[in-house]
Amino acid sequence: MEKVDERFDIGARLHAMRMAAGLSQRQLAEKAGVPHAQISNVETNKISPSVSTLRKILSGLGVGMGDFFEPERSPPKGPFFSADELLDLTSRISAQLPGGSDGTLVLRQVGDARSHNLQILHEVYEPSADTGETFLQHTSSEGGYVVEGELEITIGNDVRILKAGEAYLFDSRLPHRFRNISGERAIVISACSPPYL
Repeated sequence: MEKVDERFDIGARLHAMRMAAGLSQRQLAEKAGVPHAQISNVETNKISPSVSTLRKILSGLGVGMGDFFEPERSPPKGPFFSADELLDLTSRISAQLPGGSDGTLVLRQVGDARSHNLQILHEVYEPSADTGETFLQHTSSEGGYVVEGELEITIGNDVRILKAGEAYLFDSRLPHRFRNISGERAIVISACSPPYL
């Protein structure tokens, strides 16, 4: 797994993308459906957004996580991919939590999800990793298989802790959240169609 790039400035990148789109903070907040203060706080690095919050903000710009973090990189064509060819979507999001917990969540994408209309992810949830209190919700179908550890998954009003060897499949229009509440790393292989991140 790659190390987090401490030099990546999420706030500066968001500011640059917003300016390039010709949007004020208020306009972006309105398009993304988030409070205006949230845009300001992310751009000034007062807060580090969760995966769900950042994705929601980026939806207002019409870009995905790959375009945000690795805009210059073109996904390899395949059909085969080495570990270092997977597209890093999240490891630059700081996740320092109270008590010194890491909480890192790394999502790495296989190939060009858009051209195949299918997003396949290798997901690593360190202890305390969480997609965020703001639930994810998008028009897709989503499924996954827990390879290692255990992961708490909330889908609508249903909450379950899945262990290695167990899986999930659901309509992503239902609000959902993924959290590692254990003390061990969890690894999931997932797929989403159409792509979301």
